Amino acid sequence: MYINKVILFGNLTRDPELRALPSGMNVCNFSIATNRVYRDREGKKQEQTDFHNVVVFGRQADTVAQYLKKGSSTYVEGRLQTRSWDDKNSGEKKYRTEVVADRVQFGPKGSGGGGKRSEPEEEVAGSNSSGIEYPKDDINPDDIPF
Repeated sequence: MYINKVILFGNLTRDPELRALPSGMNVCNFSIATNRVYRDREGKKQEQTDFHNVVVFGRQADTVAQYLKKGSSTYVEGRLQTRSWDDKNSGEKKYRTEVVADRVQFGPKGSGGGGKRSEPEEEVAGSNSSGIEYPKDDINPDDIPF
């Protein structure tokens, strides 16, 4: 059995773009940013941001285009898909990997907008309140027994 499943929660980096396919079905493209906060080997707090291209079809495309905008938070479930084409100008083969969304849910209102979080929220998000002690060193895949 093979699994191709993506689950993301993040903020839109740009307004959604709604278009119609030749078949008449609507398609909406948008991108979201996700981040993670961690401590490096020296104990300094680091933040890493990733950007994800998302495509949604049909009625959900209409809904996304109508209600979401840059900065809105959203939850996306879908699958990864890579498509390719030949560039008209250079003749090069181009590739784009994107999430084809099966489900898009809107996040809480007001959580987007790019505002900085207050210090207490950052501490809660970055702390180990669960009591789990994570290793400070990188894990070597050769050390895993299975």
